[in-house]
Amino acid sequence: MDEERSVVVCGAGLAGLVAARRLAAAGADVTVYEERETVGGRVRSREHEGFTLDRGFQVLFTAYPAARRELDLDALDLRSFTPGAVIARSGERSVLSDPLRDPTSLLESLFNREVTTSDKLRTLALRQDLASKPLDSFFTGSDTTIREYLYDWGFSEKYAENFVAPFYGGITLDRSLSTSRRVFEYTFRMLSDGQTAVPAAGMGAIADQLAASAEAAGVDIRTDSVVYEVSAESDGVTLDVDGGRVDADAVVVATDPRTAAELTAVDSIPTRARPSTTQYYRLPDGTDLDTKKRILLNAESAAPNAVVPLSQVAPEYAPADAELLNATFLGEDPLSMTDEELADQTRAALRSWYPERRFDPLEPLETDRIEFAQFDQPPGIHEGLPDARDPDGAVYLAGDYTQWSSIQGALESGRVAAAAVQDDF
Repeated sequence: MDEERSVVVCGAGLAGLVAARRLAAAGADVTVYEERETVGGRVRSREHEGFTLDRGFQVLFTAYPAARRELDLDALDLRSFTPGAVIARSGERSVLSDPLRDPTSLLESLFNREVTTSDKLRTLALRQDLASKPLDSFFTGSDTTIREYLYDWGFSEKYAENFVAPFYGGITLDRSLSTSRRVFEYTFRMLSDGQTAVPAAGMGAIADQLAASAEAAGVDIRTDSVVYEVSAESDGVTLDVDGGRVDADAVVVATDPRTAAELTAVDSIPTRARPSTTQYYRLPDGTDLDTKKRILLNAESAAPNAVVPLSQVAPEYAPADAELLNATFLGEDPLSMTDEELADQTRAALRSWYPERRFDPLEPLETDRIEFAQFDQPPGIHEGLPDARDPDGAVYLAGDYTQWSSIQGALESGRVAAAAVQDDF
């Protein structure tokens, strides 16, 4: 930037914090307004009775290029899941994993009956094919649904329903597999190239690290501050915020999609939501679901879609006398269910998967009902997503809705928005 400019960033989620830090490092005078009491947006954590509870079940793929660029992964003190998953149904549990990354699972995966032998061979071929593609090519070219993509590759119905539907139901919040195949390809590659992990202090540690580095660069982060209106003027931008009017040379709108659409009037911002409901549970210390740090996938139902032994993966998430589990439910219906109704569904699923055990001690702690967990990503949506420069005047967009719905998309969008502001000034 030729001279010090004033830039306001609306929103202290991952995208906004990356944009703010980069702009401050380039010499801008940057102020961030965040309506919540804490930073992080959709990626945040809280403490409850000695437990660390993330806002819904979230993980970090360490192979994300933007994560490697924007984050200090070592400082996050990551705790990794074991590759693959345990496929669960009434009276039966079986491991399906990547023998190249998890050699100890070779025999279990080889004899897994939930998918065919041909499926296992095709998975290795798909892994090799995607490993050869440049990362910047994944969101280009023709598109189709994940289900159609799998069938085009020759995968069986058993593979789609018993493994991919619950596994990618957790990633895309879409067990029907109607999401764009691009999301499947990219995340499959990330799963192959790196680890799936959570910080020892919770997913909120990602935002905390970004906020600390932004403040170290000179960013002024103001929480509990709502931006009501953004107006592009001929000589800059005016904002209506808590406390009055603010003038700036440029504004980066890094809020949730619906708020961004209201503030900027950009029609191409996607506002159709994928919801999710996550419930957290306490179990007595020493309760071992014998998954060896893998998630449990429900092969029979989306109620719940998956159960995660979180404190087995990250012991720091639970106090010394307890274990922490969570269960994720997909779709609209769980949003209106009571805590006890959701807990009953989780107990019923666990009892059916572990008929030799009782789960009466399963105690629900808190429930996150998230109406807008991701924006919907049907085939072809990515070509129509907004550009950082789409708003009028010196107003810019930063959010995963300018890339694709993911932590990678959020982090990358912050970099792109900051670069656009720097180039224009």
